Amino acid sequence: MNKESNITLDNEFGVDSRYHSQNEKDQDSISLLESRLARMKNLNKEQIIEAKLFQLKFQMEAFLNLNSIKKSQQFVEFLKQYIEIFYAQKSDFAIDINIQSNLLSKILNHHREPNEEFLQRVMIHSEKTFKNITNFNSSIWYFLYFYGKIQNSISNQNEWRPQIEKQVKLTPI
Repeated sequence: MNKESNITLDNEFGVDSRYHSQNEKDQDSISLLESRLARMKNLNKEQIIEAKLFQLKFQMEAFLNLNSIKKSQQFVEFLKQYIEIFYAQKSDFAIDINIQSNLLSKILNHHREPNEEFLQRVMIHSEKTFKNITNFNSSIWYFLYFYGKIQNSISNQNEWRPQIEKQVKLTPI
């Protein structure tokens, strides 16, 4: 039999717990948090940007892997996050991808749909951004955009379906 018979399984995290009291566990959590904060304080700007890009990439991939219907405008939310990682002003991003800042504003505020050329520019910008950081499939921007369009169409069937059904008939064979 194992000498450490007082080891229990922590059901929440699936790891064994060697703490003898809640106070011991709390102290260990505090020291871990302090170590993480100390390490984060020593990160330079480039490392912070890299970490934020990794986080954004994982969020985008996780969103696309969800099987449930989510917010249909997620493309814009991810684009806003992406822009905020690098730019203090959104207009600077517009300059970098060579579009009018008012067009970018309209897209970010859901007043205008991005066209294919806009998506291509965002793709190329992100390819250049992620190039030396991690493997990034820049076509994820297309997936995010069209996933949102599909979700929006599915969730708004009550609005468009009655009118469209009047236009569709089935001729018996």
